[in-house]
Amino acid sequence: MLIKIFGSAVFGVEATTITVEVNIDKGIGYHLVGLPDNAIKESSYRIAAALQNNGYKLPGKKITINMAPADLRKEGSAYDLTLALGILAASSQIKGDHISEYLIMGELSLDGGLQPIKGALPIAIKAREEGFKGFILPKQNAKEAAIVDSLKVYGIENIKEVIDFFDDKGTLEQTIVDTREEFYAALENPEFDFADVKGQESIKRCMEIAAAGGHNIILVGPPGSGKTMLSKRLPSILPPMSLQEALETTKIHSVVGRIKENVGLMAQRPFRSPHHTISNVALVGGGSYPQPGEISLSHNGVLFLDELPEFKREVLEVMRQPLEDREVTISRAKFTVTYPSSFMLVASMNPSPGGYFNDPQAPVTSSPAEMQRYLSKISGPLLDRIDIHIEVTPVPFDKLSEDRSGESSIEIRKRVIAARDIQTKRFSELSNIHYNAQMGVKQIRQFCELDSASKELLKTAMERLNLSARAYDRILKVSRTIADLEGREEVTGDHISEAIQYRSLDRDGWLG
Repeated sequence: MLIKIFGSAVFGVEATTITVEVNIDKGIGYHLVGLPDNAIKESSYRIAAALQNNGYKLPGKKITINMAPADLRKEGSAYDLTLALGILAASSQIKGDHISEYLIMGELSLDGGLQPIKGALPIAIKAREEGFKGFILPKQNAKEAAIVDSLKVYGIENIKEVIDFFDDKGTLEQTIVDTREEFYAALENPEFDFADVKGQESIKRCMEIAAAGGHNIILVGPPGSGKTMLSKRLPSILPPMSLQEALETTKIHSVVGRIKENVGLMAQRPFRSPHHTISNVALVGGGSYPQPGEISLSHNGVLFLDELPEFKREVLEVMRQPLEDREVTISRAKFTVTYPSSFMLVASMNPSPGGYFNDPQAPVTSSPAEMQRYLSKISGPLLDRIDIHIEVTPVPFDKLSEDRSGESSIEIRKRVIAARDIQTKRFSELSNIHYNAQMGVKQIRQFCELDSASKELLKTAMERLNLSARAYDRILKVSRTIADLEGREEVTGDHISEAIQYRSLDRDGWLG
């Protein structure tokens, strides 16, 4: 008897429906075809034990299973439940009348229990697109899949529940999630708050500008000056994610199995902080069977690279294209996958190997030559993609010991949201530009017009401070954001002069 049952495979961040055909005929043998990997080939042992422990058995006949399309590589243990139910239906141990109306996925334990799977959200989206009546999956992933409306999602704990469901001996409880209510309830609870930061008012101002315009930023300063503390609080002042952004972000994290158990939609912007020993593939994504890397996991959020010069140079260089295009394309001989990677880069670094400025009072000092050698580990093209460079100095004792708390993230966020609203209206007719950091040369010329006095100020600054040519457009972009924070239509000399301060690493002779 032949039975068709449906599962799904995830490639990139999109799912593809897999038709599992189970045929049982005279003879003996178990044949699994359709490019399964080792985890799927081993499923026969898990299925046999799970069925036996629940009062069923693998039929002693010739079992042929085809996973179509047969030329597409399938991987992972999430097909266990699909295969087991297909075998039971094909051997008439359960009714198979309605089994093809559902998309079924899950990894089996030997007692018939279900283990969580990866990619539940993109699979649920695909199931709705293709008109399946419902999606049956492990209970741990049910909330994640249930954020897709117009699709019945059933979370189960044991294979016996599904068997009874198809045999009309029991019912399955549908998982229902109010996506919007859950999403908006989680928006106003930042884990870290700028109110905890003592002093550093100028750096907070830089962070506010970076958040308002989506600018990449690098903090340069000695150990203990607060670089990491400030960076971790940046997501708390970014505008809340839209529902569409939250779905995109959740989808990527779902593919790699990073969604916490019994959690639906991700409402907080991601903050990723990989260690400096990370490889190219782990940062950008890839592998034999491509998976998203850290830059895609930080999509719609912040990628924080602490101690930037300690990263391998080739690892930093592979970020140049994603920073420009805001997506990563990984090509293999038989297929190509594209992962979104629209993130804010926040980097921090010490100014020298010892960590301190060229200060005779510092515990460890470095010569200007050592400091220059250390900074040269960061290439010009990468530095070119970072709009704001700022020096961070240690907080004096009198500021640290103050009882008064600083301005809260919620207050700063209000100003950031107001500035972003201005930018949204400005770029409403441009599909690929949403905030100032994404502007190209054409938009800079259009929206950052300067009067003659401002042009003269910028010219003088570039000549006296020996600013590089690459700094010109960056200064204009940051000036536009400063003007937006003030609600000003035109960019003035005040905005230009403040933006010039934020190009420390471009100044010739910055290290003395």
